[in-house]
Amino acid sequence: MRFSMKLFPLALLATLALQAQAPYRMAVVGLVHSHVWGHLDEMIKGKEVTLVGVAEPNVALQAEAKKAGVADSLIMSDYIKMLDEKKPDLIWAFVENNRHLEIVEAAAARKINVIFEKPLASTYKDSIKIQELAKKSGIKVMCNYQMAWWPANYTAKREADSGSLGKVYRLHGVVGHGGPGSEGVRNGAFFAWLTDPVKNGAGALMDFGCYNALWSLWYLGRPETVYAHANHLRPDVFPKVEDNADLILGYKNGVGIFEGSWDLPRSYQDLEVFGFKGSVYMKNGSVDKQEGRKVSPLAITPLAPEDSQPIAYMVSRMRQNKPIEGMTALDINAEVIEIIEAAKESIRTGKAVSLAPKK
Repeated sequence: MRFSMKLFPLALLATLALQAQAPYRMAVVGLVHSHVWGHLDEMIKGKEVTLVGVAEPNVALQAEAKKAGVADSLIMSDYIKMLDEKKPDLIWAFVENNRHLEIVEAAAARKINVIFEKPLASTYKDSIKIQELAKKSGIKVMCNYQMAWWPANYTAKREADSGSLGKVYRLHGVVGHGGPGSEGVRNGAFFAWLTDPVKNGAGALMDFGCYNALWSLWYLGRPETVYAHANHLRPDVFPKVEDNADLILGYKNGVGIFEGSWDLPRSYQDLEVFGFKGSVYMKNGSVDKQEGRKVSPLAITPLAPEDSQPIAYMVSRMRQNKPIEGMTALDINAEVIEIIEAAKESIRTGKAVSLAPKK
């Protein structure tokens, strides 16, 4: 076969371009976090990534993964062995919160990017170590929240930032549902660690307080004080941890008032943002603006495809060699855990906790 020397460089560039767009190799570490079952199908279909491995020692959960469509050949018990043999470009970890640092240690040593389900860690100490490891090794670490991919969430934020509400000084958030279930293999594995104060880091305070803390940081920045109150309303169901936790985050010129609960009659992930002139009430799929007695629904602007779901966003950041930004970024999520840890101290002492100024 004869090649034109003039065409060869173009052909080479085209080949390189195609290689650059090849799907990244992705692996799953752990199946004990129930959010995994909502994301596996997308990984299996392989639009932006190719699933190369799933590591989980629990045989019953392995069987659940097979039911969900994961090929037998992809399932392993030892995640370290999987990382070394499959050599993924990124992993999505669905493990206990107190194992997040362990996962980053393994990933950083192998230059593998990581996605975690919220929160970033079970303790502030671990979150700081994760930050340090990620920055030192150059890997990307993303902390996934459902609301980070809601167009309504950004519509509300844009309205607040536009100045139409006046100065934003008050937030009220409610996040929760009737509590985690424990029936079945999937729920049972999740319940076992979610209701453990060490593996989760707390109960409802950690599970839903992290959403609230993230909202407060996103809108108002780092608070000066943290006051928290917790209830143990159903000790027969949740013997080890609180099932209801409320936060008051104090600012020099504002306040965040938040509720997180496993005892609600329906699901909530709602936020109301107040300014001097008006407010917006956001929940998934809708934003209502209120000025006086007038209530007006706001048009929801769709997100760009690469900003509308976690894998697409991580892949876009990797391809463009850009940092993870916004609600899923590393630094803001370390501050989330700082707030949760201060809240635990406030619950213990019954007093507000002052956050030390950032160095």
